[in-house]
Amino acid sequence: MKFEKFEFGSIRIDGSEYGYDVVIDRGEVAKRKKKASKKYRDAFDHTPLSLAEKLPWKCRRLVVGTGAQGLLPVMDEVRAETETRGVELVAVPTREAIRELRKRPERANAVLHVTC
Repeated sequence: MKFEKFEFGSIRIDGSEYGYDVVIDRGEVAKRKKKASKKYRDAFDHTPLSLAEKLPWKCRRLVVGTGAQGLLPVMDEVRAETETRGVELVAVPTREAIRELRKRPERANAVLHVTC
């Protein structure tokens, strides 16, 4: 998987440009479906990453790109679930998340937030 470009509001992966958050599950890129997490928005002033979403758990490492400024909240329940599943969680600003995925892509899935 080749991460070619990231800027506020978009990311290019393998020649395709995405203007929305993406989920990478075993090499497949899909739009993040965050509707289920919107119920937590008022508590975080942002739609957080929650267990209400379908997260890509079939991995050893879940890399979460928390946005250009690192403002995407990752709920404690997600952090606890990674421990329960024996999945390493790497939650860092999206630029760092991309570097991490380039450096160690094996057995990693990701959720990448492309704004804030």
